[in-house]
Amino acid sequence: MDHNKITIIINTFKSEDKINECLKTIESKYKVIIVENSNNKNFKNELEKNYQNVECILAGKNLGYAKGNNLGLSKVKSEFALILNPDTTLGNKTIENFFISAKKLKDFSIIGPAKQDEFSNKDLENGNEQLFEVDYLKGFAMFFKLDEFNEIGFFDENFFIYLEEIDLCKRLKKKKKKIYLDRKLIINHLGGRSHNTSIDLEMELSRNWHWMWSTFYFNKKHFGYLFALFKVSRKFFSSLIKLIFYTIFFNQTKKKIYYHRFSGLFNSIIGKKSWYRPKIISD
Repeated sequence: MDHNKITIIINTFKSEDKINECLKTIESKYKVIIVENSNNKNFKNELEKNYQNVECILAGKNLGYAKGNNLGLSKVKSEFALILNPDTTLGNKTIENFFISAKKLKDFSIIGPAKQDEFSNKDLENGNEQLFEVDYLKGFAMFFKLDEFNEIGFFDENFFIYLEEIDLCKRLKKKKKKIYLDRKLIINHLGGRSHNTSIDLEMELSRNWHWMWSTFYFNKKHFGYLFALFKVSRKFFSSLIKLIFYTIFFNQTKKKIYYHRFSGLFNSIIGKKSWYRPKIISD
């Protein structure tokens, strides 16, 4: 039966306030693997008690998006996998519609919902095709045909968060693999709200650090060091100037944000690994 052909993977970090909204939209016949990066044993026990279809793996530490999802994918035995963010909810018959499209296409690596930041206006308003091929898609919801990844593997674990899905898509396209968006896959995404609101500032600092680190690393990996340096030069000097400005004018929050932007970019430029982790006090 189709429900045995797919496994859903959700990577969580301090997501206790969000995850139930997501899980309630997933039918209980589908297996769900949650990779819990906060290492919260109570969270694991509660989820597995309340949802019979859920297996929660304690990561032991915060692995990030790439490594966390790779861990989940390593446990999958089914033909397909759905990577989901905790701040998503599935529309009616989303998974059933995926199976219809999968049978129709056959030759694909990833299918995602058509409603995405880059494609919402331009592509959805032009043309009538239900399925259309793209070069990349966002990582909040991705249906994988797993045997398509045997040659290139899954996510590059040098990324902690940001651009790892774009990197994966780029590697797939180099191998002439196909990526599609599907208008009938309805998956709502809050965006940037996978964690509890109590840690918003620390997660904002982490986002700034990693966005800058990943931006340079991605461009260096695919286009070379000098191109990457040129690409980020304005961001580098802008973050440095704003760091100095907010230090002088005693705006501590802005100072922290631009310090983290500068630090993430500087560390990536000098070749340091993506080492920064959110500073969260354990419950």
